[in-house]
Amino acid sequence: MTQGARILVLDDEPQIRRSLQINLEGRGYAVETAGTGEEALASVRNRRPDVVIVDLLLPGMDGVEVTRRLRDSSALPIIVLSAIGEERRKVEALEAGADDYMTKPFGMEELLARIRSLLRRAAGAHGARPVFVAGRLTVNFDRREVTLGDAPVKLTPTEYDLLKYMIEHAGKVLTHRMLLQAVWGPAYAEQAQYLRVFVGQLRRKLESRPERPRFIVTDPGVGYRFCAEPDSSS
Repeated sequence: MTQGARILVLDDEPQIRRSLQINLEGRGYAVETAGTGEEALASVRNRRPDVVIVDLLLPGMDGVEVTRRLRDSSALPIIVLSAIGEERRKVEALEAGADDYMTKPFGMEELLARIRSLLRRAAGAHGARPVFVAGRLTVNFDRREVTLGDAPVKLTPTEYDLLKYMIEHAGKVLTHRMLLQAVWGPAYAEQAQYLRVFVGQLRRKLESRPERPRFIVTDPGVGYRFCAEPDSSS
């Protein structure tokens, strides 16, 4: 579902709320707005939106805390908005449970594309299949088999676990800490070199041009994102 989906916009700047509301409603979405975290949480309880857009800089309860509280009670998609230079806060929001982030100023077409991607993922979350296909890449989760085109790809157990976790969260920005804790455990949360090595190995095995990856892309300073719909030239 995309057209008619309900979107909650949380931002303390009235001009931004109004601009987003006009643009999103013009694309067929139903839009509610809130100026504080408390208003947003109440709106989620009462109106149950399909996507929430959360600004990080808010009076009182900030966007990270709003994200954390939303995630404690809901799996609904969350996009955080961040001002330039707030990389640490972006990471905090992602680790609190946000699905994606955008940096202000942002383009409306990019925001719309992110919203559509999150809605597609949310719609398919309850019907996950044992075989994943993206372009030439196929992963059979039941058999732990990976193929690229017709050729089998030999992965180590750790490489496979890392790939599986990224596929399960395809389209979502995954911070270094998230990936390290999920695949290696809490003791490795600060060992970013482990992650760089294994991501490099996966890229060499899966990408036609590892120096220009299409499946596993880097979000500089934050982490990685698995693209389930890579460019057709990959």
